[in-house]
Amino acid sequence: MKTQQLSWINLETAAAIALTMSLLLQSVSFASAKTTALHPVILIPGAGGNQLEARLTTEYRSGNIICQLSALSKRGNWFRLWFDPTVLLAPFTRCFAERMKLTYLAAVDDFRNTPGVDTRVPNFGSTQSLLYLDPHLKHITEYMASLVSALETVGYIDGLNLFGAPYDFRYGLAPSGHTSMVGDHYLSELRALIESSAAANDGQPVILVAHSLGGLFALHLLDRSPLSWRRQFVKHLVTLSTPWAGTVQEMLTFASGYTLGVPFVDPLIVREEQRSAESNLWLLPARRLFGEMPLVFANNRSYSAKDMAEFLKDIGFEEGIYPYETRIRPMVDRTVEPEGVPVTCIVGFGVDTPEALFYGSKGFDEKPEVMYGDGDGTVNMKSLLALEKEWSEAGRKHLKIMKLRGISHSSILKITAAVNKIIEELRLINSMNFASVTIRSSGFNSS
Repeated sequence: MKTQQLSWINLETAAAIALTMSLLLQSVSFASAKTTALHPVILIPGAGGNQLEARLTTEYRSGNIICQLSALSKRGNWFRLWFDPTVLLAPFTRCFAERMKLTYLAAVDDFRNTPGVDTRVPNFGSTQSLLYLDPHLKHITEYMASLVSALETVGYIDGLNLFGAPYDFRYGLAPSGHTSMVGDHYLSELRALIESSAAANDGQPVILVAHSLGGLFALHLLDRSPLSWRRQFVKHLVTLSTPWAGTVQEMLTFASGYTLGVPFVDPLIVREEQRSAESNLWLLPARRLFGEMPLVFANNRSYSAKDMAEFLKDIGFEEGIYPYETRIRPMVDRTVEPEGVPVTCIVGFGVDTPEALFYGSKGFDEKPEVMYGDGDGTVNMKSLLALEKEWSEAGRKHLKIMKLRGISHSSILKITAAVNKIIEELRLINSMNFASVTIRSSGFNSS
């Protein structure tokens, strides 16, 4: 997830019509832009924002008879692991969770799949696996379909100047000196896609559009690439709802499990899988921003971002402490500031967002009482605006913040007003020289 950001609410027909009409008008602006061609766009999804496929080998073993029997029909064949609607059925939720689970192996200092489970990411380079998490259930698993449709309306074509960069969102990255086989491979693939996309479009640098966790991957790719490369191949980075310093919501995921609001799914069944995901450790609140602010109250004490090791121990996930301290903290304790690429952060606000969790006498197996604050419903405002605070203090230029009132973490990809703002920003990037852009914020009321 896992705090896998997924909206289960459909766009209303009226909103879809309004979006189409608005985009037709905006296409005129694109056509009249004084550029020889559109800069290619690469879409980078957030956690849970693209399909994953799996294949079970003879090494796969399950202690659950239903999971073991269901594996017989799947063995040797690729099938969709995420999203699979059978996860909503109690007997199969456990099968899904154990097949999605990762394990940290100290011997190799890296994360690996469950033995007997091979995984792959379909359609890298295309937007196809980003549109719907299940193409047979489009109405409830839409992810980037509305945004892609909007881009196509103004002249973008999948495979020509519009590309997708899906990835195995369970994995994260690691700092220098640590192994990150899956994460490093993804950055290598993404770097190659950026170069080939630019080459296919007369050498024009690309615009990266990244949602949520995808923004962290994009920023670290820039940080780990030479300045000369960044200036040659990347025109602009546009991030949507990116949690630059983690979320309080993630502490709830680790403590009690999180079902994305899906009914009939027991959060305790998926909790172990969610705890195992390397990317979820990455999304815990960072001490550099949340400091000593109490975030969780339980067992007659409180836990802040500085108490994360104690928090992980007390919730019963002591095995997560070492990878968190050695792999995650070196990345999140520092501010990443790659020069040479202008950045636009588009964020929602005015949506109730978990800010503090209160657990009763039954402990972490029960849902907590939640105190809410401002944010996009998933990410706290403090984290959404982290770059504005940190980069301005460091004198970093070329950062633009756009705030959309009432837009939630996932609806930013679907709601008419939000999609219009994204398209408008891409129009500006395509038609303007951003050399003079400095840090600034702009608000927008979507209602």
